Amino acid sequence: QVQLVESGGGLVQAGGSLRLSCAASGRTFSRYAMGWFRQAPGKEREFVAAIRWSGRDNYYADSVKGRFTISGDYAKPAVYLQMNSLKPEDTAVYLCAASSGARAWSGIPVSTAYDYWGQGTEVTVSS
Repeated sequence: QVQLVESGGGLVQAGGSLRLSCAASGRTFSRYAMGWFRQAPGKEREFVAAIRWSGRDNYYADSVKGRFTISGDYAKPAVYLQMNSLKPEDTAVYLCAASSGARAWSGIPVSTAYDYWGQGTEVTVSS
């Protein structure tokens, strides 16, 4: 079994910063990509950012470009999300996800491309 454990969420004022971390443990799995999705109350889960290990390509949702930065450690594996200039609309539960590549055809920003999910860490941005 693969476990993804997130940390780093919390309450922050608008304009502030947070850094999320996600580490994978458990059995070895093929490492195609890792990333972050978020889900706000009453809304669908949406893509935030991801890193594709081959080529070290980074992907971002338009809503976070220029404000969020994803980085990763392939060896662990782990991913980090530095979130700056936070806005109230960034409030959500942030979920870490890992893809083995088995459903890579779905596309990096699509949740069905990911095989493993964390429990989520809550981020609240006050205005």
